[in-house]
Amino acid sequence: MPCPVAQPSPVATLEVENFLGDGFDLRQQLASYLDLSAEQLEQRLPLSCADLASLHPGAVGFDPQRVEAFYEQTVGTGHLLELAAWHLGSADYIADTLRLQARFARGNVLDFGGGIGTHALAAASMPAVERVWFVDLNPHNRAFVAERAARFGLSDRLTVCRDLSDPVLPRHFDTVVCLDVLEHLSDPAGQLELFAARMGHGATALLNWYFFQGFAGEYPFHFDDPALVERFFRTLQSRFLEVFHPLLITTRAYRLMD
Repeated sequence: MPCPVAQPSPVATLEVENFLGDGFDLRQQLASYLDLSAEQLEQRLPLSCADLASLHPGAVGFDPQRVEAFYEQTVGTGHLLELAAWHLGSADYIADTLRLQARFARGNVLDFGGGIGTHALAAASMPAVERVWFVDLNPHNRAFVAERAARFGLSDRLTVCRDLSDPVLPRHFDTVVCLDVLEHLSDPAGQLELFAARMGHGATALLNWYFFQGFAGEYPFHFDDPALVERFFRTLQSRFLEVFHPLLITTRAYRLMD
């Protein structure tokens, strides 16, 4: 008797309303991935930002050359918890970024530093998107997002990679999404140049940033050096042209300067 063939999971519809309802089933999926009960997860989420900040040696004296190692090796699963708390606690804001993505995303989409995968999963479920390329240094983030994609039947539309040097990535992208990432980089201006080199004709980049360590130092993992910030804005203004959108959020849309 032949063995039954496993059927792929049905492709989920991940609309903004689904996110506002349960964060794309985030609590249940994160508890399962971390092997936590629902009660344990709810206890850890409110502490996650402070727990993550406690791992960081602080901007003063922190070697910028160690940034990649910090996010790849040090933060561990703490980053998943902190990002989950942020997305669940700021659901209305995140929902608007998903609405913005829905206006522009098409073709091959790069989600750079995609964290827990909210935007990557939503994009992968869109008919106008061919494939999402999820790039993140943290191996736990990558594993969690791959698991989430499988649960939603999106594995064939989402590829997980560590960095932009991965040879499986296409040479050019139609959409670049980089949200809440640039302020964590020691050279955000250089990252803009890398995006520009990988954007195809007519491509759109969705970007935001927060070069601020907080009024009470609650974001020690953000870079805020004035020279670094100035280089970033000079690069942004020389390489990209802003595309208007009507949503009142910090995320902006850009295309390459002609």
